[in-house]
Amino acid sequence: MLIRRDETAALQFHLRTFPVVLVAGPRQSGKTTLVRAALPSWKYLDLENPTDLDLLTSDPEGFLAANPGNLIIDEAQRWPQLFPILRGVVDRKRRPGSFVLTGSAAPPLMKQSGESLAGRVGVLEMTPFGSSELGARPKWLAQRWFWGGLPPLYALSAAQSKTAWLEQYVRTFLERDIPAMGIQVAPVRLRKLWMMLAHVHGGLLNVSDLARSLDLSVPAVSHHLDILEGAFMIRRLQPYHANISKRLVKSPKLYIRDTGLLHHLAGLRKPQDLETWPGRGNSWEGFVLEELIRRAKLRWPAPGCYFWRTQAGAEADLIVENGRTRLVVEVKAGSTLSSKGLLGIRQCMKDLHVRSGFVVYRGERALQLAPGLSAIPWARLEKGGFPGA
Repeated sequence: MLIRRDETAALQFHLRTFPVVLVAGPRQSGKTTLVRAALPSWKYLDLENPTDLDLLTSDPEGFLAANPGNLIIDEAQRWPQLFPILRGVVDRKRRPGSFVLTGSAAPPLMKQSGESLAGRVGVLEMTPFGSSELGARPKWLAQRWFWGGLPPLYALSAAQSKTAWLEQYVRTFLERDIPAMGIQVAPVRLRKLWMMLAHVHGGLLNVSDLARSLDLSVPAVSHHLDILEGAFMIRRLQPYHANISKRLVKSPKLYIRDTGLLHHLAGLRKPQDLETWPGRGNSWEGFVLEELIRRAKLRWPAPGCYFWRTQAGAEADLIVENGRTRLVVEVKAGSTLSSKGLLGIRQCMKDLHVRSGFVVYRGERALQLAPGLSAIPWARLEKGGFPGA
């Protein structure tokens, strides 16, 4: 059964708007499946295939002149010289929806496309399966939190098979994909950092502490974090700053974006392990936040996504800013709510003069907690939509 991806509509929008569309995202997130399903009649080149790479690179100007549109180029970052040549082709006959590029290596890909195709390219971020995409498959939906959203996992049934696949994914990323980006980092060192991040997931990022634990310099750890973030493996959620009298924290919060990778790196091997894991609450928080950020980016052109926390400890998990509209979201892993647990979001809404706040929790009832503040069961949001939108 082919799962219709939420990014399909966004892809069509970009094709109507830009001559070149870049679909970027982590390995095995479904980029190629998306574009080939949406554009079945287009010519397709995979630059990881030596034959296709040779076909393009032997005479790129001639090949692109003969194929001035309706062309998909997969793993485009494998040949950086493509981008300036493509700019010339686009400028000779500029029309929307001529080329689609895909790629998994965000830093070089964004740099190359930004420098050579500025004003000509629209970027669409592809994520692993979201909960809203699995609504028609209840068994898959039930697995989404623990196993994550990487599509190939859903062709496997046994926990042991899924664990083996995730281990191979991690190894391939560290031992093949990172060197292919031209980045020279010892795989063992980067894996150790990645595993450490699994245990600080959902907390404030302290690079100095990580550097001391790894016996590395702060610049080296910061560089490694840039690599993982650029490859869509982690998210550094930035704090929201406003001109108010309270002192706010300045450090970002750290999340491993796919919960399947989070749990694997933390040593969890079956869903039952999650029940007694100390990081369970932070795992749930990251899972829901990643889902909501994904939906916000599909709904609005360029939403800002932040968290809010004062030095005194009052906190709101997510602020989504779209133009002059702001929504505040708090995520709770429990099925009940307490007045103490709502102090942070109430303080945030008051200090920032935000009218709409939402608590996403695992209970069964939608509740009006206060003027402008609602509690929404995750089960109601799970299959789609965005709080208040």
